[in-house]
Amino acid sequence: MAPWAMPPKIKIYEALSAVADGRVTLTGPTSATVRSSTGEKLYHVAWSHDLRYITADDPASRWQGYLGYPIIAVLLQLGKISYDPEQARLLAGIPWRVLNTQFKRNYEQALAYVMGEIERRGGRREKLLAEVERVFASLEQLRLERSPR
Repeated sequence: MAPWAMPPKIKIYEALSAVADGRVTLTGPTSATVRSSTGEKLYHVAWSHDLRYITADDPASRWQGYLGYPIIAVLLQLGKISYDPEQARLLAGIPWRVLNTQFKRNYEQALAYVMGEIERRGGRREKLLAEVERVFASLEQLRLERSPR
């Protein structure tokens, strides 16, 4: 199988948000669902018992070839990648789909908006950036491969 490409870092923020919002549901020993930020879509994630192979049906995972936020959110929920719950809570309730549409998929603009929101909520930009970098590095070390559908 082919290895997964690494995602844009904004997908780490989206995954932390999904976990903070309680949108990740484990449905079996090797499967889960992740509800979108608007609640309109439900993405399915499945993996091998050894977690070497993983797949999901979100657009990024399916069509772009990189690890989409549902896969990352499941890895966080499973504890395969540790995260700071305090930093994740700062991202709770962020309407990612709305923002991605509003900013025409310009992730830098969407992230700038989110960082402003984080600061309004009392968060520190540097601390959240460091957490995202740490999660990204941990994700990269997993060297996950795409599983067949």
